Amino acid sequence: MDRIGIDAGGTLIKIAYEEHGKLHVKTYPIQEKNELLQWLQFISPHATLHVTGGKRKLISHQLSQNIRVLDEFQSLIEGTRYLLSLEKQQKEEDYLVVNIGTGTSIFHVTKHKFERLAGSGVAGGTLMGLGSLITGKSSFLKLIALAEKGNHENSDLLVRDIYTPNEPPIFGDLTAANFGKANLNKTASKADHMAALIQLIGEITISLASQVAIHKDISTIVFIGSTLNGNTLLKKVLSSFQDKLSYEAIFLDKGAYAGAIGALIS
Repeated sequence: MDRIGIDAGGTLIKIAYEEHGKLHVKTYPIQEKNELLQWLQFISPHATLHVTGGKRKLISHQLSQNIRVLDEFQSLIEGTRYLLSLEKQQKEEDYLVVNIGTGTSIFHVTKHKFERLAGSGVAGGTLMGLGSLITGKSSFLKLIALAEKGNHENSDLLVRDIYTPNEPPIFGDLTAANFGKANLNKTASKADHMAALIQLIGEITISLASQVAIHKDISTIVFIGSTLNGNTLLKKVLSSFQDKLSYEAIFLDKGAYAGAIGALIS
């Protein structure tokens, strides 16, 4: 291989490369960057490394190969465009990209340009930080697996909880207060609280994204980012408001690697 794309984020380093005409991806935690450097030297010591992401300068200074440093947002959008065409066989010309990584960024993408319009600090970093406080665990996969076993309604206060036994004036299954029952329901488990944490991340993200979509008159939202990797519950939350807010949610199989792929093809 003559080039490798690297997206060095705040939590993870994502890798993309082509070999024998097939796209490959890998992930390293930022703490394992030395293992990454060894792997790069072993796999292709003469490849040009296309590096992007918030930690790109940190990584670039430790690499011995030829380096090309690329803009993070440009790489992210180019990678998303490529994956939309590859995975969905479609080329949307006006849509939102919601990147749920350590934090969340929201972009408006058109055929020839893009613009970052909003973002939040609620995303994967929140899941790992609060998840660790709730459970004592620090594994992303263990946290989301635990959340799958829980019921957020045992921890969240819903609209119908407030109005029971009367009929609520709005949808009763909407969250009135995230973790609003966590201090009251002594039977709520850690799995319930983790499900509530995923619910909070999803609700805040889609609330912010839908406001941008309404402002821009856009109906398609493409969700990418490493926090979605294997996170069925978060995808379910992000999809659950489609009938109420009138948007189409698109999830890309390799969306976590959009930045690395964008850097690779640049």
